[in-house]
Amino acid sequence: MVLFAAAAAAALLLLGLLLLTARFFQTKQARFPHKDSVKVLVVAGSGGHTTEILRLLGSLSQKYSPRHYVLADSDKMSEEKICSFEKKRAETASDCLFTLHRIPRSREVRQSWSSSVLTTLHSMFYSLPLAFRLKPDLVLCNGPGTCVPICLSALLLRMLGLKRVTIVYVESICRVENLSLSGKILYWFSDYFIVQWPALKVKYPKSLYFGRIV
Repeated sequence: MVLFAAAAAAALLLLGLLLLTARFFQTKQARFPHKDSVKVLVVAGSGGHTTEILRLLGSLSQKYSPRHYVLADSDKMSEEKICSFEKKRAETASDCLFTLHRIPRSREVRQSWSSSVLTTLHSMFYSLPLAFRLKPDLVLCNGPGTCVPICLSALLLRMLGLKRVTIVYVESICRVENLSLSGKILYWFSDYFIVQWPALKVKYPKSLYFGRIV
């Protein structure tokens, strides 16, 4: 128990230092790449998270392709939803290039904070090689715990000067007055942080509010 607490404390310190460093590398006015296509890394989550992110993707143009989806290895439902979405999109568009990637889940529902730090670092070991291999132009996410290690990996690409990745976080529509845990973390280093309720805009002035978008 003592060893676990010490490991959790060390991991928490490492994660805190990384987040602190991230603030110095954040670009105040991020820009989307001016190119014919935008390679998108989409973080899917269980249940409503995936449904919302697919609705958002459905409103994007054909420019956002190819799409690389990241799922937690224990997520059994999102793959079916994604394949159904892409199949339907293929009926009217010619840009249906997509792949699915799985990484360990960084945090389970009701998992304690101390243990979730360790599982997030474990997930980072899989997220880093994936992000470095894909080198996306845009990371799009809306709250599942899996998005934290993915966004940190994308941030490292930027810090090392390997790729300028734009990170867009859209808080879930179910978050009316308070941010999710993922949102509280990504609020500090995402390029665009979008909320869907005016109360959150008041609490978090750095956020963007356009009304309901999913």
